[in-house]
Amino acid sequence: MPVVGISRSAKGYCLISVLETMKTYSAEEGLTEEAVVTKLRICRYHHLYLHSSLRNNSSGTSRWGEFGEGGLLWGECSGKSFDWFDGSPIEDLLSKVREIYGLEEKTIFRNVTISLEGRPQPLYLGTATQIGVIPTEGIPSLPKMLLPPNCGGLPSMYIRDLLLNPPSFDVASAIQDACRLIGSINCSIPEFTCIPSAKLVKLLESKEVNHIEFCRIKNVLDEIMLMNGNAELSAIQEKLLEPASVVTGLKVDADILIKECRLISQRIGEVISLGGEIDQAITSSEYIPKEFFIDMESSWKGRVKRVHAEEEFANVDAAAKALSTAVTEDFLPVIVRVKSVMSSHGGSKGEISYAKEHEAVWFKGRRFTPNVWANTPGEQQIKQLKPAIDSKGRKVGEEWFTTAKVETALARYHEACDSAKGKVLELLRGLSSELQEKINILVFCSTLLIITKALFGHVSEGLRRGWVLPAIYPLSKDYSVEESSSEMDLLKLFPYWLDDTNQGNAILNDVNMRSLFILTGPNGGGKSSMLRSVCAAALLGICGLMVPAASAVIPHFDSIMLHMKAYDSPADGKSSFQIEMSEIRSLVTRATGRSLVLIDEICRGTETAKGTCIAGSIIERLDDVGCLGIISTHLHGIFDLPLSLNNTDFKAMGSEVVNGCIQPTWRLTDGICRESLAFQTARKEGMPDLIVKRAEELYLTMSRSNRQTSSTIHHGPSIVNSNVNGLVDMPDGLGNGLELMSGAFALLQKDVESIVTAICKDKLLDLYNKRSISEPVEVVCVTVGARQQPPPSTVGRSSIYIIIRRDNKLYVGQTDDLLGRLRSHRLKEGMQDATILYIVVPGKSVACQLETLLINQLPSKGFKLTNKADGKHRNFGMSVISGEAIAAH
Repeated sequence: MPVVGISRSAKGYCLISVLETMKTYSAEEGLTEEAVVTKLRICRYHHLYLHSSLRNNSSGTSRWGEFGEGGLLWGECSGKSFDWFDGSPIEDLLSKVREIYGLEEKTIFRNVTISLEGRPQPLYLGTATQIGVIPTEGIPSLPKMLLPPNCGGLPSMYIRDLLLNPPSFDVASAIQDACRLIGSINCSIPEFTCIPSAKLVKLLESKEVNHIEFCRIKNVLDEIMLMNGNAELSAIQEKLLEPASVVTGLKVDADILIKECRLISQRIGEVISLGGEIDQAITSSEYIPKEFFIDMESSWKGRVKRVHAEEEFANVDAAAKALSTAVTEDFLPVIVRVKSVMSSHGGSKGEISYAKEHEAVWFKGRRFTPNVWANTPGEQQIKQLKPAIDSKGRKVGEEWFTTAKVETALARYHEACDSAKGKVLELLRGLSSELQEKINILVFCSTLLIITKALFGHVSEGLRRGWVLPAIYPLSKDYSVEESSSEMDLLKLFPYWLDDTNQGNAILNDVNMRSLFILTGPNGGGKSSMLRSVCAAALLGICGLMVPAASAVIPHFDSIMLHMKAYDSPADGKSSFQIEMSEIRSLVTRATGRSLVLIDEICRGTETAKGTCIAGSIIERLDDVGCLGIISTHLHGIFDLPLSLNNTDFKAMGSEVVNGCIQPTWRLTDGICRESLAFQTARKEGMPDLIVKRAEELYLTMSRSNRQTSSTIHHGPSIVNSNVNGLVDMPDGLGNGLELMSGAFALLQKDVESIVTAICKDKLLDLYNKRSISEPVEVVCVTVGARQQPPPSTVGRSSIYIIIRRDNKLYVGQTDDLLGRLRSHRLKEGMQDATILYIVVPGKSVACQLETLLINQLPSKGFKLTNKADGKHRNFGMSVISGEAIAAH
């Protein structure tokens, strides 16, 4: 894992990544905040360092993340472990790495930075998450659709990194050419052995490469040479040299590559045993358990060719033969005797056994000693037996026995095995040292095979899904081609998460894009799917990969930016609209005439009129830039704005009438669709029919009101007056109706005032009698009607208050700021004209007690309360329901 450092300069953010194992570093400059966060989110790193240049943001403050730009990065880093560093970002970070890993100051790190010149911008965080390049719940993963299920690991990581960091046009063209060739070959292909480059370097540096890893390294080299020896495969390999060079930062000539592969492979084959050699067989003996020799020899035999350790191998063979002889002479006669002698106590037992824990071959038996020594066969050997002891000189057990000759033979055999094992390790370490000089070639070969395997898997999966390779062309002025306007054609485009097995469920669309699209359509009509599909196809195209369409022409965009839905960020104190504006600001400021900009339901998070105007202004800006893109919206007022547009077309997701009902067709058409299908969507998702029917009634009422208002505005005097604070406009007729208090409401108010006064009088008298208050209190219940407010005398004094709502429900509360509390309540929907009764009381504690008492007693008097649950609190009723809760009832 790398050590990562982040700094900032006039060019933008810089992400420095240092790999200690590879002794390399890269410094990507000019990154946006979103690009840095994207890279951090998918990167596993050893240490994270933040440069002091990040402490001062665009507002000139030292409290990073508090104002505007920098908040997204701060939110990503604040929950992680990091350290600050100063000085020159690259040099000081390299010094930190040398310090962390205990390297010498003269240790050199190779710069493998890939220039961003001529390359598209790295994928933005929002774009990466909304098409699943970064795993996101509920979003189909694009990388998973590009490879077969059995092609994970390193190839999958390469594809993901390619999508996150789209290549230059030259590299994309090389990848596409390779994919085209892959799709046309008829020959067999190698297995494509994949070894992580960092692991390879670490093992060679530490000299811990075992024979299995050497065999895998040889497989990599042999597969490179195999491809080179085949006309079809060598053409593919040649195309992929440039992509491998970009990943590794190494330039390797094709002829030199093959020459070095041949030399290294040959050298590995000279030292490493590749299996099948008859002189590497594990020792066997008729009387010694085979598990003993397997355990003693399998860790070093078959690793290197015997010729390099002939003396050590011969010593092992001789020692094994001597051990077999000692066991046969000392233990076998005893076993023969035991088997021939019967005992009334259950019979003697004896066998030659392998004591695995002690790595020894001993005699294991019981009741084998004769009652009378008669100089019969085996007696002499029994007399030679002695209890077996472990390495610490302790007796192993009552059943284990050995002889001096067997112990001598065992010691000799162990010594020979240790010597042979040491020689094998010496040879492996020596070979590791030799290959360290060839590390660049090995890293390049490993990377080349990973890329090759990824693209073979991608083409295989793409053909299965019915995808095609698009025609791509450059838009950069660096290319000596005739400059033309941006054009993108996607014929029979379908969502990337569908394949040919279920395309019957998808509608194929033709997207011929010569300008910016303003896209309208009903809910569930496919607008978001269209944006994701176009984004994925364009991204795949500029990476040189296959796209989900029948045919495609895709310009090599300098950036692809997709904004979908936004959520609020309580940690940053930002609303969803603030987040949306922050993200769209990044898109708009970075967009050029060679960009693809996709925004779903623009300005959905704010008030309609102002949101419409902001959306219109953004569209004008993008139109002026001349980029391609799609802006989807339900803000149909955009089409009534006096916009100045020269590079914008109106598109819609179609709908049709089926059995008298409007249904979406999910087809892209010309024009504007003003039908949202909101009521049908609500029903489809299980919204109670009673609510939907009421919504339809309200919609008809609002539509008639809007038509009448529009007619009056144009042909007669205004019937709209503003209220005091100017935030809510209300027709005169509605206002006058609220001011005329009905008889029933007046009666309710009198009943509430009478009962509340009585309850408070009794409680205050009780408190006075108990000496809880110092003097009697006169209870005066004051009414605050609609468009009225309490007098200044209530400021700073405790009071209880009762809100009488238009649905005849009551809300009971207490406060020390009646004016502020009343203003807060009346800002809520439906509360602008609520009537309030209040009583000034002596102190907060008394007010809390009266609040709890009223909440508990008023329901028993026949009144309905919205905050009845608050009466269950015993802490003097100090739990207060918010204005939202009141309005909700």
